[in-house]
Amino acid sequence: MFKKIALISVSVLGIAILVILAIAATKPDDFVVERSTSIKASPEKIFALVNDLHSWRQWSPYEEKDPNMKRTFAGAEKGEGARYEWDGNDEVGAGRMEISDAINPSKVSINLHFIKPFEGDNVAEFILAPSDEGTKVTWAMQGHSPFMCKVIQVFMSMDEMCGNDFEKGLAKLKTVAEAEPKS
Repeated sequence: MFKKIALISVSVLGIAILVILAIAATKPDDFVVERSTSIKASPEKIFALVNDLHSWRQWSPYEEKDPNMKRTFAGAEKGEGARYEWDGNDEVGAGRMEISDAINPSKVSINLHFIKPFEGDNVAEFILAPSDEGTKVTWAMQGHSPFMCKVIQVFMSMDEMCGNDFEKGLAKLKTVAEAEPKS
């Protein structure tokens, strides 16, 4: 009796794993996550907050996830060539980013290299466009989904996971950019 139960359990487990792998295989090879908001501030003011990686401590959603994160800055002070490396807790992991393109006041492109919890290379962009309300700011990230990421996406939505962080970051960016300058 015990052998039959064990054999059935192993069979069910094997079928479940095959189903998960089959679902993962149907996931797209690439992903895009994008969020936007309107900020009552000039594109120039917002550009300065995004283009200077030192300013990210004021608005990045990842700062709250690990206030004790180790940070290293290198390269240019800001703009193209500015680099930022981080090493933090399980929520933020470790990696580096480098501004690869900065078109004042409309666009900042960043190459991201994640080291942990998983290795990966992605591109993030901030697009700033004048609007009736001030500036429409779009934060987007795109990259390749290796098979292990596809397996994780069976259980977790990449769009939801990163998109929620982008929404929090954009809300904080809005608060910082719309604040009156201190006299």
